[in-house]
Amino acid sequence: MDALNNILNKVSARELAIPYPSKEEMETVYKAALRAPDHAWLRPSSFIEVKDDGLKKLSNIFKKYAQDNNFSEDIIKRYKQAPFRAPMILILVNTYKEHPKVPAIEQKLSTAASAQNIMLALNAMNYSSIWRTGKLAFNRDVQKELNLQNNQEILGYLYVGTEVGKKKKVPEHNLNEFISYL
Repeated sequence: MDALNNILNKVSARELAIPYPSKEEMETVYKAALRAPDHAWLRPSSFIEVKDDGLKKLSNIFKKYAQDNNFSEDIIKRYKQAPFRAPMILILVNTYKEHPKVPAIEQKLSTAASAQNIMLALNAMNYSSIWRTGKLAFNRDVQKELNLQNNQEILGYLYVGTEVGKKKKVPEHNLNEFISYL
């Protein structure tokens, strides 16, 4: 796939199913992720790959979080089902590393750029994805359940698989609404 067309035509998937990328394909995806801008080569980005039985484990973590916070039965059920929206999930983890020239926000932006690289790599390989955040990201309780350290933060979940159903239309933008000149 042409690189520019890949960027211009990428949209988040409405519905994801198997197959998901193979181990070899994911190695390429992770290599693409690690090409994101990374001031001082701190490597703040890492990923937790969730599939198969891991989806059940993540479901239990989400359910426990909802129960511990006295959410309604409807929300508990929704959180429990959330991991099963796709056959694979990549949890985006940012690990803050103290550095005199690289603030925390810049390290988070590096992880965000790595997520975009992942999504574009998947799209180029004819897989699809959608990035989800919400209460389950940026969440210390969930992070603890995933054995993350205090300097680590979940920046989101990339749901991954093969797109099924109708593809979203690529939106048209009026560039004048987004660009100014100095």
